[in-house]
Amino acid sequence: MGVGREVSISLDGVRDKNIMQLKKLNIALFPVRYNDKYYSDALASAEFTKLAYYSDICVGAIACRLEKKEGGGQVRVYIMTLGVLAPYRGLGIGTKLLNHVLDLCSKQNISEVYLHVQTNNEEAISFYKKFEFEITETIQNYYTNITPPDCYVVTRHITPSPTKK
Repeated sequence: MGVGREVSISLDGVRDKNIMQLKKLNIALFPVRYNDKYYSDALASAEFTKLAYYSDICVGAIACRLEKKEGGGQVRVYIMTLGVLAPYRGLGIGTKLLNHVLDLCSKQNISEVYLHVQTNNEEAISFYKKFEFEITETIQNYYTNITPPDCYVVTRHITPSPTKK
């Protein structure tokens, strides 16, 4: 990188015309193959599902699903995936993607965000802990065909942003 050169990181919503970019990223990033329901959920929650571009190259994404909490009408956000291609990590791209979702939750009075993280994924666990996520549960044998098969449920409770009068 040249000294003083500003590199732009931009986010774009996932739509039918760019969903293939999300599919290609997921193949490169994750040991799990995602089915059509994953992609239809990502499109249905397009406000929360974003592609990240680094100098116009698609290098990361966050895909979310809105869910109703058990026993009530409250909505929570499930982060299905968040990933950045290895050469582009450490540049604030994952932070920008996650902050986008956390800010939206605060503005929309969504009080909970959660995800599953494979128990040996220490990089992801420490990343989420920086954003005040906590391990709230361990699920044995959550994953099939990958080792270890266990995951943590990682949760963050969000304080709604104050409404302006």
